[in-house]
Amino acid sequence: MENVEKYICDKVSAYADEVLDGIDPQKVQVSFQLEKLKPCMEELAKELGLSVEDVFIKYMDAASERSVDSEKKFQSTMGHMDKYGDFMQFEQF
Repeated sequence: MENVEKYICDKVSAYADEVLDGIDPQKVQVSFQLEKLKPCMEELAKELGLSVEDVFIKYMDAASERSVDSEKKFQSTMGHMDKYGDFMQFEQF
């Protein structure tokens, strides 16, 4: 991840924690969530000399990369649960 992408991801994530606090992302339309994040993305676009669309793309790329990294870290810590077999195959006592 590039430094600019990390910077954008950190800023937008921190802003999202403030303005989207208490909002269930499964129940609230994505367009509403993006509208709430728009002021932060516009500010970053001005600061970095990018378009708002470019800021959004860099944010999504960085957020996706973080998600993959978190999943890898989880898998390496917890292991692959499927290697122990299907617990439903065991007979009940």
